[in-house]
Amino acid sequence: MLNNNSHIVIELLVNNHPGVMSHITGLFSRRAFNLEGILCGSIGDGSKSKMYLLVKNDTFLEQIIKQVRKLHDVLDIEVYENYDESIFRNPERFLNIE
Repeated sequence: MLNNNSHIVIELLVNNHPGVMSHITGLFSRRAFNLEGILCGSIGDGSKSKMYLLVKNDTFLEQIIKQVRKLHDVLDIEVYENYDESIFRNPERFLNIE
């Protein structure tokens, strides 16, 4: 079961264009953070995407989150310590994919 304090989910609302996911995941990889799960899909008219990142909770994670917030294409960010584990089993429910 993924829902425990050793993992958190970072939910991002981002502009939807090439390179956005690469910039975000690059921040994590350059700091040796493993992304244990990634979900991404366009929403609404397709100009924005919603991303869900599953990462292990770590004392240095707050610094990476601050850096992600500074990215121009990141419109909103939420961090969840308690989350619905079905997000990674039923992504269409969260991303409104038809």
